[in-house]
Amino acid sequence: MTTSPTTRTTSDDAFVVENVSKIFVGKSQVQALDDIDLTFEKGSFTCIVGPSGCGKSTLLRILGELETATAGQVHNNLAKGKVPRSAFVFQDHGVLPWFTVLQNVAFGEQMASVGKREREEHARHWISEVGLTGFEQAYPHQLSGGMRQRIAIARAFATGSPSLLMDEPLGALDAQTRILMQEQLVGLWEAERKTVVLVTHAIEEALLLGDRIVVMSARPGRVKEVIDVPFGRPRSVEMETDPEFARMKQDIWESLRDEVQASLRFS
Repeated sequence: MTTSPTTRTTSDDAFVVENVSKIFVGKSQVQALDDIDLTFEKGSFTCIVGPSGCGKSTLLRILGELETATAGQVHNNLAKGKVPRSAFVFQDHGVLPWFTVLQNVAFGEQMASVGKREREEHARHWISEVGLTGFEQAYPHQLSGGMRQRIAIARAFATGSPSLLMDEPLGALDAQTRILMQEQLVGLWEAERKTVVLVTHAIEEALLLGDRIVVMSARPGRVKEVIDVPFGRPRSVEMETDPEFARMKQDIWESLRDEVQASLRFS
């Protein structure tokens, strides 16, 4: 089902994006985003797909207040507190190599001046939730890529931030580890109901994880369509054999095909 983007603002909305455009100015001007209108409800899980270079990551950074829009505005209705309103998880995990697992997971609350005992208690809880109990004193170089990405996810949840902004968080993992991490991520989200916005190139991942999928055009990125995902939860990789799943995957790819071709012409 395809719905039109809306910019209504209510107390149930985490983010409302109104007419947002972004231009990067250097030796030449590059317009990354053009007139974006989107609403993200609190507790929702939204996946964003689009060709490389279409501004997906830029939009994520604007939501997380790491970038400012050139035009338009973002209404952020998430409560302010000790910790940032949004926590990020990136594809390269971003764990600190000189910190142990425990120190990495506690780092967000350390930066927010949470006491050592409290932040380590929270960190141990989330280390357990992502299945890393026993590795608290290990360093990242001693762990697999999947384990390092679990550290990053645990750290994001441990901050207590009400939203998670995730940029290809599982993209670098092997296929088997990626499936397990997808299931684990959804389990954590269902328990916490944080607002999640996840950028991915994998249509299957978007259908397995999201409540809805935002399809973006080639640069400058525009919202091409917003698709409600009709499948109930919990979901598993076995759903990929469902005819409706296959139909939706094909429809989304057809929507993306011209945009990907356009992005290749201008890359």
